[in-house]
Amino acid sequence: MRSLLSIFKKIKFKKADISKASHPDSVSFKERYGCFQQLLADNKSILETMADMEEKLSGDYMLDMHYVDTKCNILVEKVQSIIENLNTLSNDKYPGLYDAFEKINSVIENTLIKNIEIPVTDFTIPFEDVTKDMVRSVGGKNANLGEINNRLNLPVPKGFCISAHAFKRFMDYNELVDKINVSAVDTNSMEDLTRVSKAAQNLVLNASVPPDLEKSISDAALELERKAGHKTGGFYTSVRSSAIHEDAQFTFAGQYKTALNIAPKDVVSAYVEIIASLFTSRAIFYCKSKGFHVEDMVMAVGVVEMIDAKASGVVYSRDPMDEDSRGIIINGVWGLGKYAVDGIVKPHSYVISRDISAPILEKKQPVQPFMLICGLEGGAIDVRVPDYIKRMPCISDEQAITLAEYAMVLEKHYGKPQDIEWALDLNDNLLILQSRPLRIIAKKQSKPVPRYLPGHKILINKGQIACKGVGAGKVHFVTNDEELNSFPEGAVLVAKHTSPRFVTAMNKASAIIADVGSPIGHMASIAREYSVPTILNAGIAMKTLKAGQEITVDAINVNIYEGRIEQLLKAEKKDDTFKDTVVFEVLRGVLQSLVPLNLIYPEDEKFSPQYCETFHDITRFAHEKAMNEMFKLGEGAHQKKGGAVKLIVKLPLDIRVIDLGGGVENASDRIKVDNIACIPMKALLKGMMSIEWPGPPPVNVKGLLSVIASTAMQPNPEQSLSEPSFAVISKEYMNFSIRLGYHLQTLEAYAGDSINDNYIRFLFRGGGASHDRRARRTRLIKELLEKIDFRVDRTGDVLDGRVTKYDRTTIEKKLGVMAKLTAFTKQLDMTLFNDSVVDWYVKEFIKKHYVE
Repeated sequence: MRSLLSIFKKIKFKKADISKASHPDSVSFKERYGCFQQLLADNKSILETMADMEEKLSGDYMLDMHYVDTKCNILVEKVQSIIENLNTLSNDKYPGLYDAFEKINSVIENTLIKNIEIPVTDFTIPFEDVTKDMVRSVGGKNANLGEINNRLNLPVPKGFCISAHAFKRFMDYNELVDKINVSAVDTNSMEDLTRVSKAAQNLVLNASVPPDLEKSISDAALELERKAGHKTGGFYTSVRSSAIHEDAQFTFAGQYKTALNIAPKDVVSAYVEIIASLFTSRAIFYCKSKGFHVEDMVMAVGVVEMIDAKASGVVYSRDPMDEDSRGIIINGVWGLGKYAVDGIVKPHSYVISRDISAPILEKKQPVQPFMLICGLEGGAIDVRVPDYIKRMPCISDEQAITLAEYAMVLEKHYGKPQDIEWALDLNDNLLILQSRPLRIIAKKQSKPVPRYLPGHKILINKGQIACKGVGAGKVHFVTNDEELNSFPEGAVLVAKHTSPRFVTAMNKASAIIADVGSPIGHMASIAREYSVPTILNAGIAMKTLKAGQEITVDAINVNIYEGRIEQLLKAEKKDDTFKDTVVFEVLRGVLQSLVPLNLIYPEDEKFSPQYCETFHDITRFAHEKAMNEMFKLGEGAHQKKGGAVKLIVKLPLDIRVIDLGGGVENASDRIKVDNIACIPMKALLKGMMSIEWPGPPPVNVKGLLSVIASTAMQPNPEQSLSEPSFAVISKEYMNFSIRLGYHLQTLEAYAGDSINDNYIRFLFRGGGASHDRRARRTRLIKELLEKIDFRVDRTGDVLDGRVTKYDRTTIEKKLGVMAKLTAFTKQLDMTLFNDSVVDWYVKEFIKKHYVE
């Protein structure tokens, strides 16, 4: 029964735990790339873990607190790793992430670790001193009985509580907290449950009761016997569980042991048996399936005078299967109530109206063959129902009406329907044995969503679900910020690929469709946070759908229908039974510190560690900055030429390669294209070698003079023309700084198996022509990049473009197009003498080199 706190202390991320020693000014390429690789792997793991936790929140799965604890442990460790690797990669540029982490981690810890504070009380407390406010001291069942006795003045048996503080004393005295471990038990494995249960119960049953606790219980039992002195014959008790959460929001009905007809001298041993029942396999399963921590498993016990019942049973203040019913249901049996609550025999039943005019609506009286009664020397025995009462009702009509009146009083007092146990003693006195909340099953209003709906045209039936649900509206394409800003209420957002920027429209969107995207990506997480039905990787939505077209998005069966289909929109909502459990309350709270994304725009001044409010913010920030840091590798390659080998290739480029590991096979002083194992580099070289590189363009005198004039103004022009191009590569990564005369372009790419890691970034700057010709060249390249789905920022004659989250094959194809673009735009400055020429070149490239 190890404390969660002890586990969490091992993973708690404190500034003192982190090595913040300054990294060397010069970290090797391989070390930096290793940090980058680990950061990408951690980022993928974090996004997958958060997506899994969000999916569990749907209510379709049964889970326990061990699941939440384990997932949080993973996230804590992975986010810690991301922060450390980013700071190694950046030479400790982002120390503020440590403080952001500690702040967020503290909130998560407080959400997860809510140990029950057990008040210090006497070991035993008489019912006369108990009210419903004392649940933490005496458990739910005892607190309710004390409340009913002391505040409602309804009849209950005399008795006392063995407190939660007594339980703590018992557990501490025998050091059972550290010996019993049920947190990691697999609730899906009966074998595992049985094994853990048996070990825990044996530890309890073989434990010793502390002398001071034993004396307190024995004294209280003798005092209870004194109070019941009017009884003739031997005095016996009923020893009943009263766990802290029992008979509250969750009933724990039938999960723990009840010891009937126990002599006062045997109450202490019965108490130990009740404690042991806390760890039966079914009790462990119930507790964990309802989402309680092992720390929540605290057992108080009630000891009441044993009612030698003539009849017993249960009252439901409402019909649990019909929320609109006005009837009060009473079930009863001859003898002790165990046969009624366990369903051993068919009970007598009454339906009592809440209206005074016609109180008894229905009465059934089956013949009862057996009954359970108190044994003369303790215990309970099974006997035949005497013939003279076998066909008689176990309670009179008047007694049934009295029980109904008790039920209405209890329901009004607690403010919710009640499940009540009662007994009728040998003197015809009715007594309340317990009262707890009654769960009412709400009516189901509609049908499940059909897999296909005949008679309706399906436009698209492929993709991946990022957020389940059904939505309908008019198609609104989003290809730029303007279209996002003008997003109309209730429309369906359709895009080429996902973007966290879509968050600004999610409170308006009825559904989202993207041709490219990852269900564990940033936008997918936001879609789940906003509960927007979302289908990703539809592939053909941008081509198939039309702007303004009315569609219905079934993100349950991955169908996109033509038109608005009300039948699907009114489809049955899933049962939220599990969403009422403690584990879902904790999971919802934890996810608030994990998933919401506040850092969306890298160009925003608030895109910084101090504004990170969730783990998602930290990973988004770190991923963005890590790519920026890796982009600088190309610049470093020019300064650190050691280790670079020449690539022999029939291209008008002098290419030198630095291998970070896995990028080159059979390396030597000179390598050929066949030696390149780097996925993005191979794709780029393939494209470069598939196109004829242009020679000098037709001389335009004005353009030539422009180049000469600009060249004269540049420092070391001869060096610029002669410098080699450097490629820093690994198996999946490439950073290629390409020198084309006076132009420098850097092409960085990652092409692996994880779609979330894959990207291409392109930086272009410089030129040897006049300002207007350089501007036309950058305009030409910008328009061509946007044709192949790049997001491009242009500042003067500097372009910065990127594309992200495509599968490896698509990244390779786009790199092939980029290769052709590099060759196509070589030395165009001299020919771009007006804007119409730019337009012509754009059309020419698309016609010859780009097919969607």
